Order: sequence, then C-alpha cells, then structure tokens
Amino acid sequence: MRPPGFRNFLLLASSLLFAGLSAVPQSFSPSLRSWPGAACRLSRAESERRCRAPGQPPGAALCHGRGRCDCGVCICHVTEPGMFFGPLCECHEWVCETYDGSTCAGTCHCGRCKCDNSDGSGLVYGKFCECDDRECIDDETEEICGGHGKCYCGNCYCKAGWHGDKCEFQCDITPWESKRRCTSPDGKICSNRGTCVCGECTCHDVDPTGDWGDIHGDTCECDERDCRAVYDRYSDDFCSGHGQCNCGRCDCKAGWYGKKCEHPQSCTLSADESIRKCQGSSDLPCSGRGKCECGKCTCYPPGDRRVYGKTCECDDRRCEDLDGVVCGGHGTCSCGRCVCERGWFGKLCQHPRKCNMTEEQSKNLCESADGILCSGKGSCHCGKCICSAEEWYISGEFCDCDDRDCDKHDGLICTGNGICSCGNCECWDGWNGNACEIWLGSEYP
Repeated sequence: MRPPGFRNFLLLASSLLFAGLSAVPQSFSPSLRSWPGAACRLSRAESERRCRAPGQPPGAALCHGRGRCDCGVCICHVTEPGMFFGPLCECHEWVCETYDGSTCAGTCHCGRCKCDNSDGSGLVYGKFCECDDRECIDDETEEICGGHGKCYCGNCYCKAGWHGDKCEFQCDITPWESKRRCTSPDGKICSNRGTCVCGECTCHDVDPTGDWGDIHGDTCECDERDCRAVYDRYSDDFCSGHGQCNCGRCDCKAGWYGKKCEHPQSCTLSADESIRKCQGSSDLPCSGRGKCECGKCTCYPPGDRRVYGKTCECDDRRCEDLDGVVCGGHGTCSCGRCVCERGWFGKLCQHPRKCNMTEEQSKNLCESADGILCSGKGSCHCGKCICSAEEWYISGEFCDCDDRDCDKHDGLICTGNGICSCGNCECWDGWNGNACEIWLGSEYP
C-alpha cells in the first residue's frame, strides 16, 4: 500500500499536465496522423484552412500556390522554376542581402529585413534596417535632436541658430546674422557647397589631404574642380596643364585660351565654334565622353575602342551587363544598342520569345515579397519582369528600383561612365566615385 503523500503527488502532477496541455494553441498537434500512411485526423476544410494565409477566404490559393497541402501542412515546391520556403511557402528568397559585411540589422524574413521596433516608435528603418534614429535622441532632454532639428538615418539636421551632433548648442548670433555672414557673392548660402554653422561655412571638402580642399573660401566660393576638364581628385592637371587656377578660374599661359585653357592660339576656331563642332546633336561636348580640342573630339578612356564616333556618340559599353556580357550573348552591339538574334528581345537581348513555363509559374517568379507583380511597374514574361518603357528610370529584378536615385555629374547619370544598379553607380573599369566621375586609369584622358 502506497503512502498518502505519494497519492497527493500523483494528483498534483496530473493537474499540472492537464493545465499545460490546455495552454497549447489549437493549431498545434504533435501528429495529425495516428501512424505514417494513416488517414488524416483533420477534416478537409480544417486541413485547407491551416494551409491558407491568415484572412484568406475559403477557395483561396493553398500554400500561396507554391506547394501542396498535406493534412494541414504545406509541402513546398523545391524544383525549378523556383524554390520556396516558410510554413505557408510564402518565401521565395530565404537569405537577406548583405550590408557593410553583415546581413540585416533586424530580423531576416523571406529575404527582407524586418526592423526591431517592438516599442512602436518606428525609429529603426531602411532596406537593411541600417537607419537608427534613436542615435538622434538627446540624453538630457530625451527629445529627437533636442527638439531643435530633424533626424534622418541617425543624423541630426539642425534648425537655424542651432548646431551640434544633437542640435544641443545655440549660436550666440541671430539666425539672420548667421545667414548674412554665410551668403556668398552670388547670393547663395555657402555657395551651395557647404554648411552654415553660426555664421561660418564648413565647405564640403572632397579632398581633405592638402592645406585646403578643392572647395574653399570664406563662403565656399572657390571650386578648383571648375579648372579641370575632367574632375579627378588625384591629379593636379589644372587648366589643361596650360594655366593657373585662381579660385575656380583659369588664367591661361601665353599661346593658350579657353575656359580651361584647352585651346592653342593656333586654332582658327573660337571657343564657341570649337564646342559647337564637338557637341553635334548632343547636349554636351563630345557627348560627355571625351575631350574637345579645336573642334575635334578625343574619346576616352584612351585606347578603348568601345567609345567612338565624331562626337564620341557611340558607347558600346551600354550593351554590356554587370558581368561584361555583350547583349546577353544573343545579339551584336551597334553604336551602343543591341541588335538581337531571332528568338530574343530586350534592351540587352535578355528575354527569350518562347517560354517553357506555365503562366502561373511565370507570375510566381515575378511577384515581389508584397505579392505585387513586378511592383506594379512592368509586365511579366517567362518569370522575369519587363519594366515599363514609358518610365525609363524604372529598373531592377522586380522593377522596384529608380535610376534617378543614382548620382549625376555634368547632368549625366553615373557621368555616362557606368551603369545605374538600383540607386548605386556600378562604374566601368578605370572609373571611380559616387557618380563614376573620377578617372583612375593609367593614362589621364
């Protein structure tokens, strides 16, 4: 006979086990079949309900149309044309892109970053959750930028009369006086090349290695870049090597003339006539891809046969993708445009006219994470998005990129020396800089 204490222990253990099982969600079941191959213990309606996305009505696609429903569990497609993941096959991409060597500063879900805003503040954001506006909170006042500015991606932009990392310092002069002291001769604040802090300009110095950078002066009025035919921060080739640069203006040596001392006096053409001849039908001399001397263009990079023409109007680099393949291997390049072989089309001959996929399979590959086909800015063909031709700036795998976000120089996206890839310039060999404006090749053009 067991002692009464043992019976009390059994009663307590049974009560705890019952309470624990009662707390388990209804959707949880360690096994929905009695044994492998046995009939499902769920009704068909309940099984399908568990395989549908939350909020979807009866009859909606099961497993997002990317798998089959087996007793309330999604078995996702893992063969071509795509691989899908997740409890309801909702993910097409599993791993997030990397940013500064790390993957997503938040939580990676379905290939997209979900930022940690558990407090509901929304202060962490960005494609990679790289922006954290909590960095702008003043320790003393606990306000964003001390209540004297606005925060963007962890940096404070102060109102007039305030400065500091978190706009914590007030100027000892009025905002009006500060603005007056920072106004350049052309009426612009710091010549639009710097930041005004308490009446003093801090110039956007692009080359801080010397006594002063390319931009200097009390109101940033001097821009030495204006003295260079092609801006290159690593070269001292001012005024085409034939003059002296004084506050952004070239004073030419004897025998040379022009805004940048680019014309020898032996040239019978005026500066305007020379530029007009080099310009042709383009908006820029030599189409922005060469140097104009006495009405004739020298295309650059030097020796690159892909850039040619009387006014350097042909640039066959535009026929190459980011891997350097010309016209996708399915066409030939003629003056910067692809002529596709039969059976192929597209700007880079990247789309086959025949498709071996069903329409449903194709659409699944064209849907972005939010379920919209080609971000609503293009059409789907054989599992690839063809972005709207009417909006030339729309690009990207899902037409989710805007090429207008890429940096410009001389009015040209990526200075014409690279490809805009989802807001960032991918420069061609020999070129560098945010807008591919800097020549780093062995020979300066």
